[in-house]
Amino acid sequence: MKLYYSAGTCSLAAHIVACEAGLSLELERVDIRKTLHMTASGADFVQINPTGYVPVLQLDDGSLLSEGAVIVQYLADLNPQSGLMPPAGMLERYRLQAWLNFIATELHKMYSPWLFHPEYGAPIQEIARNNIARRLALVEGYLMDQGPHLTGEQFTAADAYLFVIVNWSPYAKVDLTPFPNLRAFMDRVRSRPKVREALAAERVKVAA
Repeated sequence: MKLYYSAGTCSLAAHIVACEAGLSLELERVDIRKTLHMTASGADFVQINPTGYVPVLQLDDGSLLSEGAVIVQYLADLNPQSGLMPPAGMLERYRLQAWLNFIATELHKMYSPWLFHPEYGAPIQEIARNNIARRLALVEGYLMDQGPHLTGEQFTAADAYLFVIVNWSPYAKVDLTPFPNLRAFMDRVRSRPKVREALAAERVKVAA
């Protein structure tokens, strides 16, 4: 399998899940900073994924899978013993999918694009940061009551996704000071050997 990724973006969650699941991935970097998104091998990435978004997972048969929240579930299911996704049919799986949807819609899309494009202006970005703070307060409460991870003791695909998005906070000027349980979560996830493996492969710095 090949993962099309851009270092430190949401595709890092798929990379972390693959490492945690013990899966071998070929990595191909995509330069998303330019209008024409080119892959490391010189391909026009829009011809691979018309949205221009990473990640994209190319399966061994050549078929493609897009959308990060879907890809992390697919990768986790390739190794059920990893505990990264509960089995199909269990209520716990749907609760985990609810977290993946929450992170994708309420956090990911609030950080990006609003806090990554100065042209939106300071007032709009301040609104985005306030909205993020309210959502992170909800996460903080869950971690306090049910931690150390989003659904308890087990590290899951949702934790990988949350870690990647919250790691954008210093760049996006999102203050994590009010969220001690979230900051402790970030420290725990950062210390996991397989997470460090993915971070080192992409040369990604993590939030202090």
